[in-house]
Amino acid sequence: MHHPNVLEVRGLQVELHIGKETVPLLKPLDLTLGKGQVLGLVGESGSGKSMTCHAILRLLNLQNMRVEGSVRLNGRELSALRAEDMRRVRGKDIGFIMQNPMNAFTPVYTIGSQFIETLRTHSKISKSQAKEQAVAALADMNLPDPGRIMKCYPHQLSGGMLQRVMIAISMCLQPSLLIADEPTTALDVVNQLQVLRELERLRREKGTSILLISHDLGVICQLADEVAVMKKGEVVEQAGVHELFDRPQHEYTRMLLQARLRARKDA
Repeated sequence: MHHPNVLEVRGLQVELHIGKETVPLLKPLDLTLGKGQVLGLVGESGSGKSMTCHAILRLLNLQNMRVEGSVRLNGRELSALRAEDMRRVRGKDIGFIMQNPMNAFTPVYTIGSQFIETLRTHSKISKSQAKEQAVAALADMNLPDPGRIMKCYPHQLSGGMLQRVMIAISMCLQPSLLIADEPTTALDVVNQLQVLRELERLRREKGTSILLISHDLGVICQLADEVAVMKKGEVVEQAGVHELFDRPQHEYTRMLLQARLRARKDA
């Protein structure tokens, strides 16, 4: 059965329990993402953006946290899955690119060995096939000398390069959904543009849907079709990207837009 929406989030909420007290961290949230669509989730730090993506990925430490609501990927309810099934979903069906790409790699293994291992975990291919795919994917990212990059250790590459290695892995695995959590925050403008361009190519060539999380509306507006604005754990406004920029409804959205215009004037 083909499902029209890749991601459907309904009533997702996170509460923290401290003794008898309940602190709502994420108010009930609804998000829908169609195939090949980019949804931008924007808000200042602490607004609940990262918590939303960790809740979708089921990566929250649950001891005194309660997560409720429904998260469906291609019609399949994720909150009901066993932990090991969810782990499989996290690599193959949902890709994840984080703000500090160093955390995604093991420091003591080369980029090549980690790339090959990841591909072979998720598809039945030989080591040499995986190596071929990895080198081709790195070359497609316009990374210089892919053969040399395969032999490098993570600390030998810049943040922008590591981000593009992560996108190259997604190009090979072709997840239906990619969650990019502040992927350009630590990068200079040139690297930001390159990473955004490669994310756009992933959407165009593989039909991947992208949940792009950023505090920067400028980044969001380059890639997103639709934008959800978060403040203090809730979505205060959601609209198409042009509508949001031309006719923001919520004062908080207007404030974010003005802050961005000021930043551009100062630059």
